[in-house]
Amino acid sequence: MDNLIDYESTLLDHHLPPFTDYKGLAKDGIRIISNASGNYIFDNEGNKILDAMAGLWCVNIGYGRDELAEVAKEQILRLPYYNSFFKTNNIPAANLSKKLSEITPQGLNHTFFANSGSEANDTIIRMVRHYWALKGEPQKRIIIGREYGYHGSTIMSASMGGMVDMHNQAAKENDFHHIPAPYSFKYKGNQSEDLFAETSSNWLEEKILELGKDKIAAFVAEPIQGAGGVIIPPNGYFEHIQEICKKYNILFIADEVITGFGRTGEWFASQKMNLSPDMMTLAKGLTSGYIPMSAVMVGEKVANTFIEEGGEFYHGFTYSGHPVAAAVALENLNIIERENLITKVSSETIPYFASKIKALNDHPLVGEARSFGLLACVELVKDKSGPELFSNVGETGMICRDFCIQNGLMMRAVRDGMIMSPALTITKNEIDEIINKFEIALEQTMKKII
Repeated sequence: MDNLIDYESTLLDHHLPPFTDYKGLAKDGIRIISNASGNYIFDNEGNKILDAMAGLWCVNIGYGRDELAEVAKEQILRLPYYNSFFKTNNIPAANLSKKLSEITPQGLNHTFFANSGSEANDTIIRMVRHYWALKGEPQKRIIIGREYGYHGSTIMSASMGGMVDMHNQAAKENDFHHIPAPYSFKYKGNQSEDLFAETSSNWLEEKILELGKDKIAAFVAEPIQGAGGVIIPPNGYFEHIQEICKKYNILFIADEVITGFGRTGEWFASQKMNLSPDMMTLAKGLTSGYIPMSAVMVGEKVANTFIEEGGEFYHGFTYSGHPVAAAVALENLNIIERENLITKVSSETIPYFASKIKALNDHPLVGEARSFGLLACVELVKDKSGPELFSNVGETGMICRDFCIQNGLMMRAVRDGMIMSPALTITKNEIDEIINKFEIALEQTMKKII
């Protein structure tokens, strides 16, 4: 049946995909992913591609899970939909709220559901403002984020994030400000790790004092900055950050859309890194991408203020707490537990993956190869001494990415960093396949750019 459709002309005529140069799409055409199984995707020309990105950082349990399809079918037949407005709820959403309170960091006992990470972060912005208004400090509206931070692509979440190109198409509100990321490859220089942790965290305090401490509502950060290029903070960074947040009485928000649900070897990176956020954003791995769903985890300080001070929170979505999505999310979490994926990843997969990534540092095109859990970035450079970066930022990365795909490997390029984020189900043999195909792509890239 699929072959009866002229996909290319159909998509070019009618479908506007996200984050796409439409002129370039019309010129180059489009790749159709027709089916998937395990950790592989297949296009409509029959090419088998190892997905080293787990979709968009999200297919944590791999493709083709019959269990999730069966749960979705069963829930659709029982209760396909009802809203969560007007003091109503449904059983899967209630059960999922309870489950999330059990596996997230201590104190995050309340859940607000949405449909994407962008919506969840929009929700956080509204909650932060509502919280401070109830506390009698409505002037506390500024949220500080970081350069290269990614918190979504709606107007408000894009403004909160630190992607400059997205700001040009977003609200650019004065309520959002940004500090440099703790990007060791770019900023560390000759500093020790301890000194760089202190230096980079102090950028937050400097910004607070610059803007006025009585105006700052919150600081938002991904434990590992994913879409910004897998930026891994130095040890001690978040210890300083949390001390600064407490010192100036501002909320600390952890965006775990990418790092959550086992990717770092714990349920959440906050547990791995000893973080105690007031609020947390969840999405992606919540359902392993099988169906849209996201959540905001709200700590007792904020939730109790909402409950005790009263007043309606004028915010929500038609599909908040969708019963089918909640049922799928619960089964997804059950699979992670039944198959002991987090323990396996922590003890076996992550150490093996890290050793393979580290070995890439020997390649003449690689300025730095780094990983944290099942997240990795390989920075491509013009010259390793220095290092000297490419003048046309992003061009070499896209060349390498195209070679990867031609070799049957799906990776992502961020600037000239090559990004990997494989599923929790990735095997050692598949990791070897990733590295082998990537090394071929590196050689092809070198030949093309010389």
